[in-house]
Amino acid sequence: MVMQQNLIPFLNLDEGMLKEMIPLGTVRTYPKGSIIVHTGDISDSLYVILSGRVKVFISDEDGKEFILSTISPGDYFGEVALDGGPRTASIMTLEACRFFVIPKAEVKALIEHHPDFARDLIGRLIRKVRNLADSVHNLALLSVYCRLLKFIEEQSTQCEDGRLATERLTQQEIAARVGASREMVSRIITDLTNCGYISVENRRIIVHKELPEH
Repeated sequence: MVMQQNLIPFLNLDEGMLKEMIPLGTVRTYPKGSIIVHTGDISDSLYVILSGRVKVFISDEDGKEFILSTISPGDYFGEVALDGGPRTASIMTLEACRFFVIPKAEVKALIEHHPDFARDLIGRLIRKVRNLADSVHNLALLSVYCRLLKFIEEQSTQCEDGRLATERLTQQEIAARVGASREMVSRIITDLTNCGYISVENRRIIVHKELPEH
């Protein structure tokens, strides 16, 4: 079972320290494009991302996707299924990934013996619920134009030439993030580019001036 020792900063521990702390945990490696979890799966493990990124998404019978979030190293996923219920979303690797996989019994021991971990887990669950509620609000009440502007604003950070998006994304990937068609996203990006608000370089959006009101 989990060793009796201070846990935090849990997500800053390297692979060796995780193995020492949680002997029953295992390291798994997946190539880009691998489905780690399918919606509806019954599984009971927590996945700590050691390297790489994954996307959390839902899809319909026709394969149309809506991306709920992306998760990077230092974060984890799978906590929602620890109640024994089915997975609520699918997980796919966006690049080659390594995970430290912790069985349900070990996660319960972490929660019981390490209050810092329990608080971190609760905090992350709260943020995920808030983000999901925000996504539902945006889909229900905002137009595609407004959702895309909000997405660009949230994704950009300050740089020399203005504000630069933190991720390299295709228009299809952006469309999946904002719940729209690629054609609609392409049309809006073209309009914003022609009006001098943004430019796109190497799949990154650069914001050159204050975006229109939305």
